[in-house]
Amino acid sequence: MDESQESQLVGEAIRGSRAAFAALLERYEKPVFNAAFRILGDFEDARDVTQSTFLKAYENLETFDEKYRFFSWIYRIAINEALNLRKTRDRLEVIEDLVAEEHDNPESAAYQTELNQSVHEGLMKLGLDYRMVIVLKHFNDFNYRDISEVLGIPEKTVKSRLFTARSILQEDLSKRGIL
Repeated sequence: MDESQESQLVGEAIRGSRAAFAALLERYEKPVFNAAFRILGDFEDARDVTQSTFLKAYENLETFDEKYRFFSWIYRIAINEALNLRKTRDRLEVIEDLVAEEHDNPESAAYQTELNQSVHEGLMKLGLDYRMVIVLKHFNDFNYRDISEVLGIPEKTVKSRLFTARSILQEDLSKRGIL
């Protein structure tokens, strides 16, 4: 979906089209869930955040400023919801793989499982500012401009946080003998 199609759907949704909002939900539900999951580290919490994100977006569509892109707005809501939930839950759990991956041999499968677990554990050790930029860049494939827009910070800050977060993760993985 390109920006003009998205803009058209947003306009229709603002005017009350449930079908248009459903199309936007379908487009962003999985990426919003993935971002929430990477921030929170819990499947059920991520589902709750995804639901509350779209509920808030639907209830507040009239406040959406069409000079911005919808995905920035929806991701900002999702991040705020995730942070709010994290504050109220005050817990960190080990992230379990959502999908079993097929591997050519048991050694490859074991290594991939260990690597995934280590990356997730490293992510959960990062401060939220660092974790959010890693999640948006590497798990959601956002560019610097988009991350800047979603988080409301300058692109230079995005780059700085990414550099620091990558360095911390690399050091953590090296200490564990993964890299």
